[in-house]
Amino acid sequence: MPLVQRPNATIHYEVYGAGPPIVFAHGAGGNTLVWWQQVPHFARRYRVLTFDHRGFGRSRCDSGCEQARHFADDLAAILDDAGVARAALVCQSMGGWTGLQLARAHPERVAALVLSGTPAGILTPKVLEALRTIGTAAAQMDRVMQWDEPHPALAPDVFERDPERGFLYGLLSALNPPGALARVSMPEVMTEPAALAGWSIPTLLVVGEHDRLFAPAVLEEVAAAIPGAQFACLPYAGHSPYFETPDEFNQVVGAFLDQHYR
Repeated sequence: MPLVQRPNATIHYEVYGAGPPIVFAHGAGGNTLVWWQQVPHFARRYRVLTFDHRGFGRSRCDSGCEQARHFADDLAAILDDAGVARAALVCQSMGGWTGLQLARAHPERVAALVLSGTPAGILTPKVLEALRTIGTAAAQMDRVMQWDEPHPALAPDVFERDPERGFLYGLLSALNPPGALARVSMPEVMTEPAALAGWSIPTLLVVGEHDRLFAPAVLEEVAAAIPGAQFACLPYAGHSPYFETPDEFNQVVGAFLDQHYR
């Protein structure tokens, strides 16, 4: 699998299929492996790129260099290495910081942007309120959890409805180095809504109706702050609809890309 050498880091990425490029950027509980239900679906029509953020999965970086301010430049380096001038981005949770920062710095490289379970660092009043209560859940995500303990990134009833999927998410998440999220500095990628004036990139916000980190009302407010953004709430899912309800997620994202990305 390809590796990109970056200052103080080595970034692992993967490429599947052929066609217009799509990049999937994982959240703090994930890595390239969590997209196992998206890659086979989208690689039939698109060139799909997945990657591990620095300090996650199979990407490595020097101690003290894990900060989120490097994420967008890491992704730009991946696109350069893969020969991709312009791509659609599908970003989950923490990956939203990556996608939004790349889109702000290099809008010509982002054809469309999907933000799943994430305000992407946009500071609306409801986001600020959610951030004040998110610490406990974030601490859970940064430790090894019990096998049947509902992960904050999933709906609270996941082990009643879909225990195998809940168990698998825990296994994949545990492949990240312990404490990876704690080493990422979030304030460096915060964005005031006023900075989005003139935004023209087609954008879709997707949220699970049982998201325990950023509730639907929070992300609906974020969508309203992004000029022209669309909003979709998926039933049954928690913070990770791509993982929990993949058929519905793939359909909503696919329809959005059919509309805005050729």
